[in-house]
Amino acid sequence: MRNRRRRIALAAGVVAATLCAWGWFGAALVAPRPTPILLDRNGGFMAQIAAHDDAGYGYWEIADLPPRVAAATVALEDRRFWWHPGVDPVAIARAVWQNLASGSRVSGASTLAMQVARMQDPAPRNYLNKAREASTALFVTLRYGRAAVLRQYLKLAPYGNGSHGIAHAARFYFDKPVADLSWAEIAFLAAIPQAPSRMNPLLLDGRADAITRGQRILDALRAGAVITETEYALASSQLDHLPLLDRRTRPENALHAILNLQRMIDPDEVRATDPRITTTIARAIQREVEASTKAYLDRWRKDGAEQAAAVVVDVATGEVLAWVGSAGYYQAGTGAIDFALTERSPGSALKPFIYALALDRGAIGPETKLLDTAFSAGTIANSDRSFLGVMTPRRALANSRNVPAANLTKAIGLDETFLYLRLLGINAAERPASYYGLSLSVGALPTTLEKLTRAYLALADDGVMRELVWLRNTQPRVGTRVMSVDAARLVTQFLADPSARLPSFPRMGSTEYPFPVAIKTGTSQGYRDAWTMAFSRKYLVGVWVGRSDAGPMRDVTGAGSAAELARAILLDLHGDVPDVAAMAFPAPPNYRLGAEKLPEWTNGKVVAKAAAVDAEALTELTPASEESGGVTIVSPRNNMRVIRNPELPADLASLPLKAALPPGASQVVWYVDGKPFLVGQADATARWPLQPGVHTFEAKVPYRGLASSPVTIEVE
Repeated sequence: MRNRRRRIALAAGVVAATLCAWGWFGAALVAPRPTPILLDRNGGFMAQIAAHDDAGYGYWEIADLPPRVAAATVALEDRRFWWHPGVDPVAIARAVWQNLASGSRVSGASTLAMQVARMQDPAPRNYLNKAREASTALFVTLRYGRAAVLRQYLKLAPYGNGSHGIAHAARFYFDKPVADLSWAEIAFLAAIPQAPSRMNPLLLDGRADAITRGQRILDALRAGAVITETEYALASSQLDHLPLLDRRTRPENALHAILNLQRMIDPDEVRATDPRITTTIARAIQREVEASTKAYLDRWRKDGAEQAAAVVVDVATGEVLAWVGSAGYYQAGTGAIDFALTERSPGSALKPFIYALALDRGAIGPETKLLDTAFSAGTIANSDRSFLGVMTPRRALANSRNVPAANLTKAIGLDETFLYLRLLGINAAERPASYYGLSLSVGALPTTLEKLTRAYLALADDGVMRELVWLRNTQPRVGTRVMSVDAARLVTQFLADPSARLPSFPRMGSTEYPFPVAIKTGTSQGYRDAWTMAFSRKYLVGVWVGRSDAGPMRDVTGAGSAAELARAILLDLHGDVPDVAAMAFPAPPNYRLGAEKLPEWTNGKVVAKAAAVDAEALTELTPASEESGGVTIVSPRNNMRVIRNPELPADLASLPLKAALPPGASQVVWYVDGKPFLVGQADATARWPLQPGVHTFEAKVPYRGLASSPVTIEVE
């Protein structure tokens, strides 16, 4: 018997020591990071960012323990909290008696400290884990004190619908700080942690149960003389008439914007006591932009358009006001893809930056004469297969002519142009510039709507590039100058001139506004992508239209689709027609507006005056030809790598064939891959339909035995 007692005592000692060690090492106050609530720019609810491991929301710190909340919390949940050491012997004795009397477990005797232990380290409900919780509660109370334990409980306690902590629950349900809660609201919230699912305040039955238990809390507070009879009467009346709570849900039309915000928020920078984050999103603008995007996309679906994206930015601040990544997040198949972040071919949308670079490098001036001719075309052709002759940079850019843009790229240097586009953040491609060739000037370099928006914002912001702003009340944006003020304002002036867009873009169409707007459209190869970037003095709008599979659409162009949506958005943003003079774009500070000599237009055809041509400018920007007594192929150049013009349908893409012949030669015979192709006039430019593969060209003068050296090119 003595040995048995010793063994029992030893076992009890081991269990006690184990529980003490278990409790001691578990006696720490830990909690998930506070989770933020996202608000729109006017303070309206947008979304919550959940804690890791499906831990829900909340866990907000409480700077000072609110006396009223503390009193209401312990009133029923742990009446002797302020004198027991973390475990309540009276409650334990009562629970043992009740459980034995009923033959089942009807009372657990958990104190707030024991609940803290369980919330920090959840485990199945059994007597062993109950003992572990009791041990932890004793040591955590000894180590931190009762006030810290209560503060921890008020940070971790569940208040239903994923909400944890009284501070978060006060904001989530009543949109108030804890200090502003009334006695009725405090009693209502304090009731919920006992059974968060049953007392769900967003359901009628749960609300009724929470009010019933809240009334019991008020009764206990009055009995303990915590509140006066007057306060009790007022709180009871208010508790019975609490307004129905609305379920705060994420707006479906802003889900892509919310996901972007979640990715960029640093948990370490979230305020612990009030982690509400005010975003720059304007809910009203977001709603209208998404509705317009859906409505316009429905018009283009018959032509193969499947998706669209639109972004609206405040020019002055760089704040993102609306972000529509698709025409509906829950649209079957592709709605969840954020097409504002998807790389696609931008078509002609990159041309303004090539002109800005050329202006800054001194390659052109505002009145330089650029050639849009068959002779100067090289391997790039215009989308309409025509040429407009001699043009100023204003008209060449406004008409989105491919030939002048490609020749500017060649004059500046392919590598320098490529690096400049990388500086603008348009693309971080690892492939060299030679991979894209001159076609990068007409859309071969892929980019995203987000990156293009940032680059165009630099144009609108006098040449300074900054990050897009998603959060309000942040530090002023630090920018990098990527072009001179003169270049940025000149290019803006080019893009904002409706008359300069003739004849490529008709007046009173999708590219014209009742107030100054700089606009550039883009269409990628095979009508796979349609783009428009448009900005006024106040707003910048970027639009993309296309397909998720990058397949072709039927004649869906930037001007014929994306520009219509951008125009609708900008007109809606500006409301009534504003003061046009106040909306005018500023002139470059170092440029005196001169009289540009514009071509004369007759029946849509350009008539260029020879006297207006600057011979030096033409020489600088056109390919040089060799003067010799033999036959020299001027176009194409040897070892050229050709990527078919992205804006041309497959049946229209062709390569110009031009040869320099000796005096007296009137005809030339073109051989392609060793076979005769055609006989042409000496001064004419022939066209060869582009075909994939490696091809060899020769030019011969008939009957004279004169032939050029072979020229080899590769077509992709």
